[in-house]
Amino acid sequence: MSVVSILCSAVAAYLLGSLDFGIIVSTVFYRKDIRTVGSGNAGMTNILRTFGKGAAAVTLAGDMLKGVGAVLLAKYLFSGLSGVSPMYCAYVAAIGALLGHLFPLYFGFKGGKGVSVAAGTIIGIQPLLVLPLILVFLAVVFFTRIVSLSSIIVAALYPVVTLIYYTVWGDGASNPLVNTLFAAFMGGLVIWMHRSNIARLRAGTEYRFGEKKA
Repeated sequence: MSVVSILCSAVAAYLLGSLDFGIIVSTVFYRKDIRTVGSGNAGMTNILRTFGKGAAAVTLAGDMLKGVGAVLLAKYLFSGLSGVSPMYCAYVAAIGALLGHLFPLYFGFKGGKGVSVAAGTIIGIQPLLVLPLILVFLAVVFFTRIVSLSSIIVAALYPVVTLIYYTVWGDGASNPLVNTLFAAFMGGLVIWMHRSNIARLRAGTEYRFGEKKA
């Protein structure tokens, strides 16, 4: 029963995660697929640069809420049946939602880079972990104006924060090292999806927020 429950959590989360709001907002309201304009990415940053703050806000909210929803749904429906820590079911659902966003079933398996949905899953798993990550994200954006760099740093920091939190406080039902491995896998996925940004960062050509095109 535990294996079936975990698989159900992953599949349900993947299907929910495949609802890529960047693509939905751009095609429904602007009759354009966001993947064909701007940077070609289906994420909130490209939506902001291409269609403005309103569209970006809807995209951000939708992608975060599906991450929260996937985790909470797993906790509610499957953790009681699984015979394992509810935290593990939550992480499996988080990874499922993240994979759905990166490789959406409904949109040809080409989605965004996962930052917004990952943030939503973290809120669903343990809201306290979001606070230091948001502070670091905003600080890096403020000093560098490079959103991708902020995303990469926060993705790398997520397993560190997870290990510290669950080692010091814990939840009484899960192993800090197992939680950290889940977090590292999620962070690694986000970093991997930013590999083209990393190449531009190394070359000094990465876009800075507010920068005008030549």
